[in-house]
Amino acid sequence: MSDAGALSLPEPPEARAAGAPDVEPQLLAAGPQEWRIVGDWTLLALRGRYEEFRQRIAAAVAEPGGALWDLRGLRRLDTAGALTLWQGWGRKPPARLLWLPEHVTLFTQFMQPDAVPKRRPGLGLQSGALKLLAFARHGVDIVALTGRLVLDLGRMLRRPSLIGWREISANVFRTGAQALPITALVGFLVGLTLSYLISRQLKTYGADIFVINILGLAVLRELGPLLAAIIVAGRSGSAMTAQIGVMRVTQELDALSVMGISHTVRLVAPKVVALALSLPLVALWTGALMMLGGMAAARMQLGIDPLQFLQVLPRVVQPANLWLGVAKSVLFGGLIALLACHFGLRVKPNTESLGLGVTQSVVTAITLVIVVDAIFAVLFSNVGI
Repeated sequence: MSDAGALSLPEPPEARAAGAPDVEPQLLAAGPQEWRIVGDWTLLALRGRYEEFRQRIAAAVAEPGGALWDLRGLRRLDTAGALTLWQGWGRKPPARLLWLPEHVTLFTQFMQPDAVPKRRPGLGLQSGALKLLAFARHGVDIVALTGRLVLDLGRMLRRPSLIGWREISANVFRTGAQALPITALVGFLVGLTLSYLISRQLKTYGADIFVINILGLAVLRELGPLLAAIIVAGRSGSAMTAQIGVMRVTQELDALSVMGISHTVRLVAPKVVALALSLPLVALWTGALMMLGGMAAARMQLGIDPLQFLQVLPRVVQPANLWLGVAKSVLFGGLIALLACHFGLRVKPNTESLGLGVTQSVVTAITLVIVVDAIFAVLFSNVGI
């Protein structure tokens, strides 16, 4: 190898004695070249000479013959020295390498990115299929839970002693009475804002009195039940999922199963019944506060007296809209509680799964409530209008 002397770039003897890094090429008599790495390959010893050593190592790697690299003569090696060697080798270990066990850890950190599998062309399709399969499993589990709930409700009606009246009462209090302050505040502010915007537009065309028609129809039929359901889903639905999930973590659900107590009778049914009863009342309360905010805005913007507002409202808004809103609220309440219990029962006994279950419960409940409300709007588009 004619340029072996040019690659070696020998250091002064005093530098090598002080532990300076060096690459020493050695010609083997009967085979490929052997390269020994000796000295101190540390940040301090290599300062200002990284590029020099990278070029020398790269030139040695480019030599034909599959050289043998021997790192056993190293005195000291740190991350800077290992990175210099790694970059000189072309970011991959040589085919023939002799090193000490303590060197492996330093080079492993550079090998990790290469261990990541490359994205295959069909990986996106496979991921979509897995998500679709998971969605289908959720649907099947919800249908199964609904079936068990219907059967257990029938058994509870035949045997009233199985009905957990205390649990139903406690859930009505938690999901209904304790939700009144937040729904009142949100409902009043939404009604105030909505009426303010409507009044500004109607005032332009001289149709002030129609603010009662628009506000009454929107609040009693759509916004009241929908807003109450969204607030309850985020507030009470998450609490139900967390409660059942914690019972899974603390193995209370397993204890109920061992004692032969049905989860649907003891946990699911009281929550579904309670929320189906309390959410219509919360929706009426929210709608009343929205109308109050709307009356306040109409008084300030259009000068409509609140007494006039209350007198005109029953004539322009048919009672069917109120009953439709109440019916939707009953369905929303049962749906939110059922989804909360479903995701709570699917929680695994660890805190990460508990947090994921609560998040999925709230997002799914709010999304499904909006979807069901849209279906109601299409199916009953000619009712009460």
